[in-house]
Amino acid sequence: MDNLKITLQYLMPKHLISRLVGKLAAAKLGWFTHFLINRFIKAYGINMAEAQFERAQDYASFNEFFTRPLKDGIRPLATEADIVAHPVDGCISQLGPIVQGQLVQAKNHNYSLQALLGGDMATAEPFMGGDFATIYLAPKDYHRIHMPVSGTLRQMIYVPGDLFSVNPLTAENVPDLFARNERVVTIFDTELGPMALVLVGATIVASIETVWAGTVTPPAGKNVFRWTYPAHGKNAITLEKGAEMGRFKLGSTVVLAFAADKLQFPEDQQPGSVTRMGAPFAEVLAKNSD
Repeated sequence: MDNLKITLQYLMPKHLISRLVGKLAAAKLGWFTHFLINRFIKAYGINMAEAQFERAQDYASFNEFFTRPLKDGIRPLATEADIVAHPVDGCISQLGPIVQGQLVQAKNHNYSLQALLGGDMATAEPFMGGDFATIYLAPKDYHRIHMPVSGTLRQMIYVPGDLFSVNPLTAENVPDLFARNERVVTIFDTELGPMALVLVGATIVASIETVWAGTVTPPAGKNVFRWTYPAHGKNAITLEKGAEMGRFKLGSTVVLAFAADKLQFPEDQQPGSVTRMGAPFAEVLAKNSD
């Protein structure tokens, strides 16, 4: 059955299906939208008590529900300067060192950091020998992405690609999954040096958005596009730790990359660990804070 699921993903028109689902998710269909939301809540066991608006009737479209804001204070932020916070609710897929430019995708599967970041070695070079983490957002999770540390945006890169599912089964069976799916790469300058925060698309992910650019995809492109941003001045985009930086409309994955010798993941952060936005994720190395 697992082999069949993977084979069907190769065969199905993933972009077409995703865009059709996106149109349905954006539609304001009254009682039918509320019916779909209620079914989704029950199917995935979503805790609506955490949401700012708890009833299906509070949302005009499925997208509004899926990107629902949480109640104030429901995700306390680790404000300590020597702590990196979790950027999302989800589950850690993999984390650890970037070895010879390779990131671990799953058992027996590695993939290229250079490819993940859009194919330019100059973009990947600052992260060589550093550390990475991959976090999977399930359909039940909160789908806004927040800053794990404060940073100033240096570059955004749209990378075209496929739209395979990013669930654990697919990660274990589709080579180079995160470097072949459509994605939006963001590069920030932080007190820890450069940080890459990559928003990876997936099957029926109808949209990837950032707070400074709005919807980046769709429409899907065929070429890599790069935007650069000023480091200083009134047009610089600086986001504080814990601030929202983007969102998914339907679930996906984020990949974080940091430069060498900047942080370490404590032992309680392992593949399979549940993540909560704002909670402590990694420890800043003392020599970096010095």
